[in-house]
Amino acid sequence: MEPKKTTAAKGEPGTSVFSGLEKKLNLESYFEEGFPIQYLPKILFVLGLALFYIGNTHYAEKTVRKINHIQSEVEDLRADYTTLKSDLMFASKQSEVAIKVKAYGLKESLTPPTKVVVEEGEY
Repeated sequence: MEPKKTTAAKGEPGTSVFSGLEKKLNLESYFEEGFPIQYLPKILFVLGLALFYIGNTHYAEKTVRKINHIQSEVEDLRADYTTLKSDLMFASKQSEVAIKVKAYGLKESLTPPTKVVVEEGEY
């Protein structure tokens, strides 16, 4: 039995995806005379735009996460406020106050309060 022969063994030049891409694009012709300095400002500008875009995206995502966190915190605080408000309304009812002050020996007045009227010249 004959062993299988492969056309290109691993590690040989010309077998990777990038070498095939390099052959198709013919990149060597651009760099025959050295690095083309004339394109350097345009390349740096595009790289600067790319870095700005990446930074702006990260900042926007961070801001969205912060907004979501604050919104959930506001919802929790609103629920706490509603609970505390209902507890206060219940505790300030006349019957509840009468029960709480009974321990101090205070009693609810059975006579209505009298209105004090002061004439203009009296005081």
